[in-house]
Amino acid sequence: MLYKTKGTCSVGIVVELEPDHTIQKVEFIGGCSGNTQGVASLVQGMKAEDAIARLKGIRCGSKATSCPDQLSRALEEAMKETA
Repeated sequence: MLYKTKGTCSVGIVVELEPDHTIQKVEFIGGCSGNTQGVASLVQGMKAEDAIARLKGIRCGSKATSCPDQLSRALEEAMKETA
């Protein structure tokens, strides 16, 4: 699933979940390469619900959102699609 981000340097996030909501793959399109690769690597194998709980609401400087926050939103959308 491709989630189009809002308010961040990245423009999209590709998310693949297993039927039990385990995160199989995360790939950011754009953004700060090292940071987005690190976040993607850290959440791989986690349950989407756990990643959402950790990432939701994180801000980037004065922005109302961040790449991790946008990932939490992408995971919520992906979970709806697998329901």
